[in-house]
Amino acid sequence: MRITTRGRYALRASLALAGIGKNGDLVAIHNLSEEEQISPVFLEQIFFKLKKAGIVQSVRGPRGGFAFALPPEKITVKDILDAVGEELDAGPCDKHLEECNRITCCASHKVWVKVADLVKNYLGSLTLTSLLEDDGGRTKP
Repeated sequence: MRITTRGRYALRASLALAGIGKNGDLVAIHNLSEEEQISPVFLEQIFFKLKKAGIVQSVRGPRGGFAFALPPEKITVKDILDAVGEELDAGPCDKHLEECNRITCCASHKVWVKVADLVKNYLGSLTLTSLLEDDGGRTKP
């Protein structure tokens, strides 16, 4: 499993949105871009995917921006990573079984399936709210 820059930025921007956009306030892409030092063009692409997945909603116009479509306590890290197309598999051994000619005699296959399940379950247990609460009030450098 390898989380790409898109996945890391999606999580960072989602946490920033949860922090800045409390009470469902709309937050403009340029504000998130400045806050997280991420290209606004790249953030637009990320938020398009988050919107398509039903995680965020948007309002166009000068007072527009993004807000969560669901409460942050119901949005998990896994939801965000899935929305932007991250692969959360441990490797080729836990998927594409039809392509594997060793599946009937491979003892290690179960290990990789279990690792992938553990990672997915863990990321599915971390909500945006829990991450912000665990932050302990730290601020950015």
